[in-house]
Amino acid sequence: MFDPETRFLVVDDFKTMRSIVKRTLEAAGFRNHGEAEDGAKGFEALVQGYETQRPYSCVICDWNMPNLTGLELLRKVRADARFKTLPFMLVTAENEQSQVIEAAKAGVSNYVVKPFSPEEFNNKLKLVYNKHSAKKAA
Repeated sequence: MFDPETRFLVVDDFKTMRSIVKRTLEAAGFRNHGEAEDGAKGFEALVQGYETQRPYSCVICDWNMPNLTGLELLRKVRADARFKTLPFMLVTAENEQSQVIEAAKAGVSNYVVKPFSPEEFNNKLKLVYNKHSAKKAA
């Protein structure tokens, strides 16, 4: 699983949802996180973290947001050499197969559908970690 010092970026346009995700992370032992209220601000936070040598190690992002959706942010992250291998989990109410396929093609690490339980969230986070740790070992 991710190291307890892993720095997570939580991106969601609803403050309540950001709080739920952060509380779920904290309950799992992760206390190092930042937040952004949309995809555009999320990308700015990634760049700022990178430039100040405090990079984020994983993004947990809502799909439907103003300014830059989670899928658009994912595509922007995957197109940037600094972040292209960054673990990225979408949190969404979208679970139609076509959207799941679209996210997979864009390079999502995994996704969790709202509403979710802490156990389901943590299981998905473990899958994200396993996927990226396997890539590093290869």
